[in-house]
Amino acid sequence: MQVFYLRNMPQIRTCIVEDIGDIREGMINLLAKDKRFEIIASFSDAETAVAELQAWQPDIVIMDINLPGMNGIDCLRIAKTQCPKTQFIMFTIYEDDEKVFEALMAGASGYLLKKTSFEKICDALVELNEGGSPMSTQIARKVINRLRASESSNQVDILSSRENEVLDNLAKGLLYKEIADKLNISINTVRQHIHNIYEKLHVKNRTEAINKAFGRN
Repeated sequence: MQVFYLRNMPQIRTCIVEDIGDIREGMINLLAKDKRFEIIASFSDAETAVAELQAWQPDIVIMDINLPGMNGIDCLRIAKTQCPKTQFIMFTIYEDDEKVFEALMAGASGYLLKKTSFEKICDALVELNEGGSPMSTQIARKVINRLRASESSNQVDILSSRENEVLDNLAKGLLYKEIADKLNISINTVRQHIHNIYEKLHVKNRTEAINKAFGRN
């Protein structure tokens, strides 16, 4: 385990669970350059993470799936009960939809592929901290395809046309600022639409909204 004591300015207290040293160090170096983040600890295996995370109570945990010994999804299940306010985002090479759903059901709030660009990773972590559920475009597409295959799509009539547009773009894995650019509206307007969507659908995050919109409860 590595422990970091960095400057006081960063707002998002972040832990990393990743067994590959080069990737772990690359993520540490990336986030250390961004004043929005404070990297407080990193772990190379799930067992150490489970033993230590409760003491740290981070805002965000970036969790690899394919860890030696206990895998990242099992680690998540345990750590989620110990750190109920922490947001967990899966960071992995896997694009397999079964692992996507298993991670989401275990309590993950987001899911990113390791080939995601560094800039988008930072933006996604900020969005996660603000209550969003960022997913790679490839992962979001798999989620939607699975929902469509299991049940027919149901238009959510209680949403306005603009809210449905925002929801459609959320389902495609777009970040808030990408939706704002695409719809030619401000990020604050996007956030307000998303707040309204969650209120109307009685959901708390992107995944629940997508499930509700496609009739999967």
